[in-house]
Amino acid sequence: MIDRIPDASCMVGSAYRSAMAGIAVVLSFVLGCSQAVQMVREDSTGGVVAYSFKDDRGGPVMSRYRKEAMARIDQKCPRGFRIVREGETRGYTSMLGIYEGTEDESIGRKWGIQFECK
Repeated sequence: MIDRIPDASCMVGSAYRSAMAGIAVVLSFVLGCSQAVQMVREDSTGGVVAYSFKDDRGGPVMSRYRKEAMARIDQKCPRGFRIVREGETRGYTSMLGIYEGTEDESIGRKWGIQFECK
């Protein structure tokens, strides 16, 4: 009885497909769990959405996350909404260094929008 050795190109193709599937899973997890835009509070009449911004990139009004925040409000209030107030809210702090003694502290800023559905 002779055991057949699988074709190497088949093994490479299989490994490539497995690697690509793994990358897709990781990317969907990372992109789906973004903390840049969050519905902080929500009830039947409205809520508060918060998003990240940086002053050196146009501040809260020019933040690339503002459009996503407004889209979440539109999704919550399909018949329209009224902004009650907006302003800077509690941000976050993260440590960027990976070796002891090299920690770089980064302070992220958040902008909040309180809204009421019509």
